[in-house]
Amino acid sequence: MKNTLGKSILEMRHREPKKEALKFKIGKTWISKNWPEYYKDIETAGSALLALGIEPGDRVAIMANTRYEWSVMDYAILGIKAITVPIYQNNTAEDVEFILNNSQARILITESNGPLKIFQSVKYKCKSVEKIILMDELSTSQDCLSWKGLQELGERFLEKNPLLYRNLCESLITSDVATVIYTSGTTGKPKGVVLTHLQAISEVSEAFPFVGATDQDISLTFLPYAHILGRVEHWGHIYIGYTLAFAESIEKIRSNLIEIQPTFMISVPRIFEKIYSAVWAQIQTQPLRLKLFEWALLVGKKVGECKMSGEVLPLDLFLKFELAKKLVLHKITDAFGGRLRFAISGGAAISKDIALFFHSAGVLILEGYGLTESTAAITVNTPFNYRFGSVGRPIGEVKIKIADDGEILVLSNKVMKEYYKNPEANLEAFTDGWYHTGDIGEVLPSGDIKITDRKKDLIKTAGGKYVAPQRVEGLLMLNPYVSHALIHGDQKKFIIALITLDRPSVQKLAKEKNISFSNWEDLVKTAFVSEIGRKAVADANAELASFESIKKFLILPDEFTVETGELTPSLKVKRKALDNKFKPQIESLY
Repeated sequence: MKNTLGKSILEMRHREPKKEALKFKIGKTWISKNWPEYYKDIETAGSALLALGIEPGDRVAIMANTRYEWSVMDYAILGIKAITVPIYQNNTAEDVEFILNNSQARILITESNGPLKIFQSVKYKCKSVEKIILMDELSTSQDCLSWKGLQELGERFLEKNPLLYRNLCESLITSDVATVIYTSGTTGKPKGVVLTHLQAISEVSEAFPFVGATDQDISLTFLPYAHILGRVEHWGHIYIGYTLAFAESIEKIRSNLIEIQPTFMISVPRIFEKIYSAVWAQIQTQPLRLKLFEWALLVGKKVGECKMSGEVLPLDLFLKFELAKKLVLHKITDAFGGRLRFAISGGAAISKDIALFFHSAGVLILEGYGLTESTAAITVNTPFNYRFGSVGRPIGEVKIKIADDGEILVLSNKVMKEYYKNPEANLEAFTDGWYHTGDIGEVLPSGDIKITDRKKDLIKTAGGKYVAPQRVEGLLMLNPYVSHALIHGDQKKFIIALITLDRPSVQKLAKEKNISFSNWEDLVKTAFVSEIGRKAVADANAELASFESIKKFLILPDEFTVETGELTPSLKVKRKALDNKFKPQIESLY
């Protein structure tokens, strides 16, 4: 048997029964599964798919929140040599229709809440879908097979065909396609990224050992499994053997962190940004605590500098740091559960200032870099070699070079096989085997990679100067009251910004300052809120050259969301969509 995800699935049967494979919450109780129990659920689900007529090479779509059943169904699909097509649970109906039709998925596995309703709105246009499987215990519809019904079907089939799932799993080879993941579509229609078992194993066998993850670790998983970063965490879990705990929801991550006490976590920058903003918003209203907090961070920063340079910690600094932890910093490390060795941030650039803030407080965030097309990380910082502002060094066999125009090119087993049914995109994506990432970067003298911006996102002002919008937006979002920002200025004389605010934090601050308001719409029009915007812009401009500084700004009344089409499901700004949606507001600033 080749080294495939199938091999890792079958190895579950022989792992220590006393070792927790995963944890998930039902009601108020955390439920644990050991490895043999986990495998049994997967084998049963895979047998049910075989009973429904799914054959090797067939596409099966999963559209649901991150949960135990998602994990089981992915391995059930992979084990019978079929292909998993993940769909974000909050994707638009238009994208759902496109993905199902483009992939020709025969079965859709989903939930009976929002995702099912989205599908039902386009069901009549998706002729390839023959069956709906719900991740719910019972089904209220005759058209849908419930989770209980799936298990019963699988058990009956397995009794008559006890070795079929295992034999198919064993027959997997590295060139077999594991999944087709559709990109978020920040610039148009989603593209299907075809990943084989070669790409999957190349990633998990090199990336996780590279950062030091072991089978003794436990991770709190909450990223969507339609996102490559979440999916790799899920695949790495069965390859490495660490315990995977499923967060109840994005909203409950903070309480789940305390309950699970993970030893590492994988996240996108937005999660760290929200925690950072919440901490500063709380501290800035308490002058006495603010001074103590700033002192503790300064001590933590000096300790961090010693760690990065490899210097021995002076005794007086050690004693100060112990006091700082006892008085202040422990509250931040405790918020992550108290056992976190490191966190990995990917999916988008994280602010260097935010990474340094957490490092000073004792939480190490390791930034990595990769794309869906590269099966997530191709470079990453490690606990033993990290530089804030860089995305680390290439992993394993990854080769990177910088093109004449600054674009990062990559050659690796981790790079996708192709774009699904899209020969034009394939021709554009590769040159002599090297994949064009679309990102601009440089190799630092240390060998680490630094990303400067997206090639297609660069703004060229009327004065001929290039501006990296992500950097400017990141500086604005360092303000604890700013939730999102959009920079505009292509072919214009100057740069402008559209800003959205974190409503709860601003309302709380307004009450503390005795600002009178009846509702959010009234508050957002006040001079008080305008001053928040002015300060955010002034602080950002202090870090910018004149040609890239923000000359005018506008505060929008509502935050950007996935549901309103302003953010991708991985929480990145849809720049073109926002430019069109807010065209009148943008033009008013010019």
